[in-house]
Amino acid sequence: MYAIVEIAGQQFKVVQDQKLFVQRLTDKEGSKVSFDKVFLLDDGKKVSIGAPAITGASVEAKVVSHLKGDKVIVFKKKRRKGYRVKNGHRQALTELVIEKIQATGSKSKKAAESSVPEKETKSAEKKVPKKIVTQKVAPKAVKKEYTSMTVAQLKGEAKAKGVEGISGMKKADLVAALSK
Repeated sequence: MYAIVEIAGQQFKVVQDQKLFVQRLTDKEGSKVSFDKVFLLDDGKKVSIGAPAITGASVEAKVVSHLKGDKVIVFKKKRRKGYRVKNGHRQALTELVIEKIQATGSKSKKAAESSVPEKETKSAEKKVPKKIVTQKVAPKAVKKEYTSMTVAQLKGEAKAKGVEGISGMKKADLVAALSK
């Protein structure tokens, strides 16, 4: 059984009895900590996915120790300029041991998927009015004919009708000139 849980703002895949290094927590060494933001549970038979988190599911862990991580050294140098800067830091970490993964109150993947569309359809029914009244306006047959034509075809028609200045006209201008 494994779970994906959010600990100190980061997501981790955890298994029971796993040692884990996370960002520094304020809890004392030896204390037990519970994390409620469980996004996914897999017990080998079924997968439970939260939307966004699974309600009722939690991961319990024990704080083993607080420690500093490996030292990271940042060295900057520009050759022939006499510029050298050496910086470094140690990340403050907390070591956890995952003791228990509880799945009480979790929904299965199928139940989560089937419940979402029902909510969306109910809200969609409320938003859509039952009767929509529309007025139909009969467009001119000439305009409809011209709007479906390409610019090259429109220029040919305008040339045949004797419209002047068609070389600089756009499609809308050509349609307007031809429909007069």
